[in-house]
Amino acid sequence: MQTISNAISIDKLFFKYEKEFVLEDINLSVKEKDFLTILGPNGGGKSTLLKLILGINPLKKGNISIFGNKLINELPNLGYVPQNTNINLNFPISTIEVVMMGQNNIKKRFFGYKKEEKIKALEVLEKVNMKEFANSKISNLSGGQRQRVLIARALFCNPKILLLDEPTSNIDIAGCEQVYQVLKELNKHITVVVISHDISVVLKYASKAVYINKKLTYHDLTKMKDDFKNIESNICEIELLEMLGKCRC
Repeated sequence: MQTISNAISIDKLFFKYEKEFVLEDINLSVKEKDFLTILGPNGGGKSTLLKLILGINPLKKGNISIFGNKLINELPNLGYVPQNTNINLNFPISTIEVVMMGQNNIKKRFFGYKKEEKIKALEVLEKVNMKEFANSKISNLSGGQRQRVLIARALFCNPKILLLDEPTSNIDIAGCEQVYQVLKELNKHITVVVISHDISVVLKYASKAVYINKKLTYHDLTKMKDDFKNIESNICEIELLEMLGKCRC
């Protein structure tokens, strides 16, 4: 039997911005090709944890390794879709140009893009079902379509782990479904870690979940989903979040 290795390993992590700890004693192993959803209240430390994994926030106490290696050495294997994308919709830029902004070589970006890079951009747009919109202005796309383009931008450099911070905030239900269908398909080949307040993601797409409110509670959803099926469909999402926060499995 093939052994599944850890994509992300976090050990005894503590983090504080000033005097108060935001995260305390965080321990987590994310396996390759996991679909992990990070849940929890606002201010609970979800985005902070993601920024620590990405190396955006400096690691002060604890350890984070990627594929068993030092974080700094594996940063090129991480793709990131932030919550605040700061796209100026008034700027006349096409979909394919947005995707090629994912190029991590600044010199190449400054001097323009090569033919093979445009081909690569079309390939990742096809993965997110947006290839037909390659030459459309980004401002003409719906919120869900723009989000899929931003996922394509993160995929441009072939990451092995894709991390997303609230990818469906301010998107309608249909757009949310399209985004998560794309993530489900991508998850066949790469590890997906997504921060979300949408409980439907937990029940329908994720294989693992963590609830973070300063401390972390881990859940293997493959073992829990049968229990969820017996929960009344009209259960309050806040109640379910509380259940995840209290349950240890």
